[in-house]
Amino acid sequence: MSCDQQGLLPLATAIEALLSDLEPVAVTESVDLLQARNRVLAEAIHSRVDVPPADNSAMDGYAVRMLDLIAAGEDWLPVSQRVPAGQAPGPLQPGTVARILTGAEVPPGADIVVMQELAEVKGERVRLPLGAVPGQNIRRRGQDIHSGGLLLPAGRRLDAMAIAVLASAGIERVSVYCPLKVALLCTGDELVPPGQPLAHGQIYNSNRYLLHGLIETLGMEVVDLGQVADDPASLEQVLLRAAEQADAILTTGGVSVGEEDHLRPAIERLGELTLWKINLKPGKPFAAGVVEGTPIFGLPGNPGSALLTFALLARPCLNRLQGDTAIKPFSVTATAGFSRERRIKREEYVRVYCEADGTLQLASQQSSGALSPMLHANGFARLPANQPVELGQALDFYPLDGLVR
Repeated sequence: MSCDQQGLLPLATAIEALLSDLEPVAVTESVDLLQARNRVLAEAIHSRVDVPPADNSAMDGYAVRMLDLIAAGEDWLPVSQRVPAGQAPGPLQPGTVARILTGAEVPPGADIVVMQELAEVKGERVRLPLGAVPGQNIRRRGQDIHSGGLLLPAGRRLDAMAIAVLASAGIERVSVYCPLKVALLCTGDELVPPGQPLAHGQIYNSNRYLLHGLIETLGMEVVDLGQVADDPASLEQVLLRAAEQADAILTTGGVSVGEEDHLRPAIERLGELTLWKINLKPGKPFAAGVVEGTPIFGLPGNPGSALLTFALLARPCLNRLQGDTAIKPFSVTATAGFSRERRIKREEYVRVYCEADGTLQLASQQSSGALSPMLHANGFARLPANQPVELGQALDFYPLDGLVR
């Protein structure tokens, strides 16, 4: 893997290297559609039916044969049947029309539906205007989905829309990957659980709650191992337990070069450290490797850094392990509503609010130790390394919803 001149791994290279070593944890189960939201398909699904299953009316009106409509001209046509949705129609009698409601099956022989607002009605007779074309206001059989066609590929995460499409094709159950088990542990003797009093030098542990929620949002199961003391022996013991209980391990803190940063050497003793230090701000001391054959992703301890490295690095890896094929961070091009002369040597992701016109405004607080600005920002803007930012410059914008959901 090629690094830049500072010895830091470029972000894109790091992502590719991480993903290349991972394969889905291939444990599957069959679930009912109502229990399938946020699950990942383990196999492709093809439709067994046409949708709609027959030609049907797109609106309330009158079904008629075009030749009969032309022959009638300005004359009245009798109504020979009424066709509500859910009932099979009879063949359309020559020289007549059928009263038809939205969604109802078009009678055999009819090739036009004239909307009711255009019809003159007198008892059981109607007069319809000329000018219609064959197929008007008719939803053709298989217009939405063809029998045998691919509905969804393997690796698709099921949202409400995907589930609705499956239901429309009569699919009742799907084969999905079992939820990935992710062991979560936080290091740092300065961390205190919420609800406890703070002593000097202590802070509340927000990372546990942040990452717990992000993992669950991905439809995965959290194996919460709590907080671990800044002690090599304690850390190694918990890491071994995590490797035994989970499919992947996620940690925060202890990945830098301080005297109390024990995670990196612990990984090296128990397995293999495959990646460390990313050309990224914030989040440089991200680490990855394996412990007893289980992938481990070590996030920095600062909450802002933990959020960003989870979104850009850990989340794609967890999704790959879950079998999800949509793993690349989503971005769009937006316009900088700010400028910056200062050049930094690392690729930087700054907190921004993208306005309705696509203009990016900087959040007031960019400290990696602060989380509350993300309540008001709605994403990150990527600032290339070693370049200034000019007002109006095109930048990559990463919506927060696309990074953590």
